[in-house]
Amino acid sequence: MNLAAWLQRNGRSFADRPAISLGDAVHASYAQWAARAAALGGMLARDHRPGERVALAMTNRPAFLEALFAIWHAGLVAVPINAKLHREEFRYILGHSGVRLCFASADLAETLAPLPDALPQLARIMVAGEADWRRGLAGEAAALVERRPEDPAWLFYTSGTTGRPKGAALTNRNLTAMCLGYFSDVDPVAPGDAMLHPAPLSHGSGLYGLAHVAKAANNVIPESGHFDPAEIASLLRRWPGASLFAAPTMLTRLIAHSGFAGADFSNLKAIVYGGGPMYVADLLKALEVVGPRLVQIYGQGESPMTITALSRAHHLDRAHPRWRERLGSVGLPFAGVELRVVDAEDRDLPPGEPGEVLVRGDTVMAGYWQDAAATAASLRGGWLHTGDVGALDPDGFLTLRDRSKDLIISGGSNIYPREVEEVLLRHPALAEVSVVGRRHADWGEEVVAFVVLRPGLRADEAELDRLCLDAIARFKRPRAYRFLDALPKNNYGKVLKTELRKLLAEKR
Repeated sequence: MNLAAWLQRNGRSFADRPAISLGDAVHASYAQWAARAAALGGMLARDHRPGERVALAMTNRPAFLEALFAIWHAGLVAVPINAKLHREEFRYILGHSGVRLCFASADLAETLAPLPDALPQLARIMVAGEADWRRGLAGEAAALVERRPEDPAWLFYTSGTTGRPKGAALTNRNLTAMCLGYFSDVDPVAPGDAMLHPAPLSHGSGLYGLAHVAKAANNVIPESGHFDPAEIASLLRRWPGASLFAAPTMLTRLIAHSGFAGADFSNLKAIVYGGGPMYVADLLKALEVVGPRLVQIYGQGESPMTITALSRAHHLDRAHPRWRERLGSVGLPFAGVELRVVDAEDRDLPPGEPGEVLVRGDTVMAGYWQDAAATAASLRGGWLHTGDVGALDPDGFLTLRDRSKDLIISGGSNIYPREVEEVLLRHPALAEVSVVGRRHADWGEEVVAFVVLRPGLRADEAELDRLCLDAIARFKRPRAYRFLDALPKNNYGKVLKTELRKLLAEKR
């Protein structure tokens, strides 16, 4: 089972259909994309053994998709990395995954250039469009390398509560099950449909793009390479049968933009939203603007994009007595996914009682890369322990009550407080730090740091900002600092983040 077989099949059976488009123009047909993946795959197969990892550090562009399927064609494991990360975060992921080759987009080449000197195993960084890339595309095509269903295909690095990202090993079976779940519970896809990619290809948009490749649909990358409501409205005029994945913050920004809200939606098939909390008031506005085109999904990197779904029909079922409650939920488990809500002893809880959400099915990861302890803890008893707190209603709809481990989601990107706290605590004047999220109208949440200074020492916000900008991605740095004499704690010495959130609420 090799996912690149889908592309090779489409190269024969749907040869002339648009496969990758950039803005309004077709970049490659399926025959052209298949040929490019086979040629780049041939170059990779000559230098790498099946199962080795190859990284993708790219902003959204056609070369990302060409490289991704070339990696699979050669029987290798893709390691897509969030393009917004700091150099030190790139360094850790490249080192931890043990890659010898990293594909990069030109805009990240300078950031990545020093890393081969710091990582002995990293032999080279290949920049898309430069000489080595062009030679690879012009080289001899290789035969598809066979892979087993249980072989890893994608290492999905997600921020970790220990301050270090963990790589969820997603197998060929996991990703195939994810695509089948998309067809059954999110949206059917037909040849000639299109998926727009304003969200990062390294995350949810790229994962759901696989379902569109499986059905010979068109993957459309905005010419800007990022999220722009006016540009999305323009692309909807060009491409029929269009769907897109959006974080809730992106959806609220779309409907608030006059250029999008007034667009012609006759070509828009679905907006799939997920990756953070969607407030019911914002959802009602979205329904007014785009009509019967919204689907919500809840998933994690460990069960990619595939735990529960709230269908179009449930969005529109206003006659149901609990319709508004359901809008506040994340829906029902996907077909092929089992879900439980349990107490601290993993005992099932009755409807309405909150507990940890557990998941089991073919979508659940094989484990964390090179982290047996974390794998055993997360998959104990044969169930993925999501760490999310939720409750089931009598009809089986899941509502998330809180996100465990105090995860902050800003603009659809995950921020784990400990990541930021550990960086801030490098400052010699800081005795204690605790980071929480507060609601932000555009981004969903933003980071706020509560800090306690050591006696007789001082630190200003500019120093703390510089410390963060030198170590972590810009979007993770605190947008505000609050200086306290002491952090609120319980009898066991644990910081009470609920009290810190109350302080923020009182301040507001």
